[in-house]
Amino acid sequence: MASPEHDLDPVRDPVSDVLDKDGVRLTVDDSIATVTLTNPAKRNAQSPALWRALAEAGRLLPGSVRVVLLRAEGKSFSAGLDRQAFTPEGFDGEPSFIDLARGSDAELDATIAEYQEAFTWWRRSDLVSVAAVQGHAIGAGFQLALACDLRVVADDVQFAMRETSLGLVPDLTGTHPLVGLVGYARALEICVTGRFVTAEEAVNTGLANLAVPRDQLDAAVGDLASAILAAPRDAVVETKALLRSAQTHTYEAQRTAERQSQARRLRDLAGLGE
Repeated sequence: MASPEHDLDPVRDPVSDVLDKDGVRLTVDDSIATVTLTNPAKRNAQSPALWRALAEAGRLLPGSVRVVLLRAEGKSFSAGLDRQAFTPEGFDGEPSFIDLARGSDAELDATIAEYQEAFTWWRRSDLVSVAAVQGHAIGAGFQLALACDLRVVADDVQFAMRETSLGLVPDLTGTHPLVGLVGYARALEICVTGRFVTAEEAVNTGLANLAVPRDQLDAAVGDLASAILAAPRDAVVETKALLRSAQTHTYEAQRTAERQSQARRLRDLAGLGE
């Protein structure tokens, strides 16, 4: 396959490059950070080194950041796990998946937990994360998009969860948000069939917030980031926490959480906060 071209421009000119390695670049522009997948020649296929770089990007975010944008260079967001992982050799300097399978239960669990760290920090309560997704978002690529709070997709997007078709399961934190967004039955069908989910279906099922023509993707994500930043930071943080707790709270517990949160906001606005 020919190497995809670099046809997406950054959402905004970065003020500083904080990280640039192993197919991941982090730039920070005041309150907006942009994490970019930078290996379009391999359709941004993922590896343990890339996952470590993503986890590091999360740790390096300065406190000024309120919105994190996730994007990818080239025609595909991410084609998923690099198939080299399934070869006996694996990646240079990394244990192959075959070697991992031969390890103890504790070792295997710890390794997968380390991989998952690349997918967890996007849900932090003090941030709103937005994925800009174009082309293929398969397997680990699909799960990385699901790690974000919001998804804006190009009209050529094709999501697919192919792990089950390969004899595996989605293990990079994607099952929880997928079921939350589209429901159990549709999530099961998407995973066990491995079929593609188009932009239209993604929007209709709540998997994506918005679909736009490919050449408008960055502009749409930039507009969304600006709208998020227009609200006071503490109110956004409290609202995000409330909405996330609503998934597990009882009705009465959520009522209580709303009262407590509003009390904090009112005291803060009145200058009576701690």
